[in-house]
Amino acid sequence: MRDFELLDGYLLGERISKADLVAALLAERSDVPAAAPFYRALETVGARAADEAFVALRLVLAGKALSDERVRRLRSLAATARSGKEPDRAAYFAELGE
Repeated sequence: MRDFELLDGYLLGERISKADLVAALLAERSDVPAAAPFYRALETVGARAADEAFVALRLVLAGKALSDERVRRLRSLAATARSGKEPDRAAYFAELGE
């Protein structure tokens, strides 16, 4: 899942169950060392994981340093983008450096 389509899709409001997302993430794990704790957590809590965990994982997979502020910002951009506002989709991807 190098292109992160499923993870971005979930965060941006596409219809995918959290359980299916977790299964896909665990089936195609990134070799980014900072992602390993997230995969271990997903193995443990599965679909009960908070969406912030998926946001943080997405930031790590994009090579970004984690901070509460950055997680809150990306989560907010994703929530606004889900409402159909195209500029916020662009801002979501800009935050990821894409």
